[in-house]
Amino acid sequence: MQPEMHAPQPHAAPHAPVAPAGGGLQHAITHGPSFAMLRVDLQPGQVLVAEAGSMVARHKHVGMEVKMNAGSNPGFFAKLKAFFIAMIRKVVGGETFFVNHFSAQQPGSVWVAPTMSGSVQYRRLAGETLTLSTGAYVASSGPLEMKMKFGGLRSLLAKEGAFFLQLSGHGDLWFNSYGGITPIDVNGRYIVDNGHLVGFEGNLTFDIKTAGGGMMGFMASGEGLVCEFQGQGRVYIQSRNTATLVDWLTKLMGG
Repeated sequence: MQPEMHAPQPHAAPHAPVAPAGGGLQHAITHGPSFAMLRVDLQPGQVLVAEAGSMVARHKHVGMEVKMNAGSNPGFFAKLKAFFIAMIRKVVGGETFFVNHFSAQQPGSVWVAPTMSGSVQYRRLAGETLTLSTGAYVASSGPLEMKMKFGGLRSLLAKEGAFFLQLSGHGDLWFNSYGGITPIDVNGRYIVDNGHLVGFEGNLTFDIKTAGGGMMGFMASGEGLVCEFQGQGRVYIQSRNTATLVDWLTKLMGG
């Protein structure tokens, strides 16, 4: 009996770029959700801003310029202000002091990857505000305004950090998580463990408090501090907790 023969079927191009509505940069997110990598396809005149050290590869004709992680206004005092802003973002916000600006005079691509293993999420901002946890920012494009947001006095006790990065304006934004990202639409009250919070948007407000049970619950429950949200909007959570990873490695190394 002769084996049945099948004509070869055409295959779709692997990792085809996505062209977001509203004029966003063409890009593709691959190897997710565990070890996601981002590829951005640049056209002449387009600029991608990415965290220092995140670049994986780029075409030879794609240029890279290193700048401080702050505003680009000219003048001595503006540059001095930018220096302190970049320092604050590094020390209290968990970001790099410098960022890389990628551009190309002819079409080309740049690949970037976050430090931690996990997902990369894309969000096209059209005037909204998105608030990210420490270290979640990966890359952006367009006139986005970034500023630090203090989480309150109680957040100083949190291992995950006391400051958030708030982004607003019009442009492309990519952020990452440790593990997978799950978006949750909130209408009312919602509680998220600090270590599993990636970011939030909408008219949500939050208060940082203990998980429950007073001081004993804070010390013995293993849950630490949580963010209690109120309002309507979207919360992004991650499936793993970096503080838990640090604790596990510390015990493993006998620290």
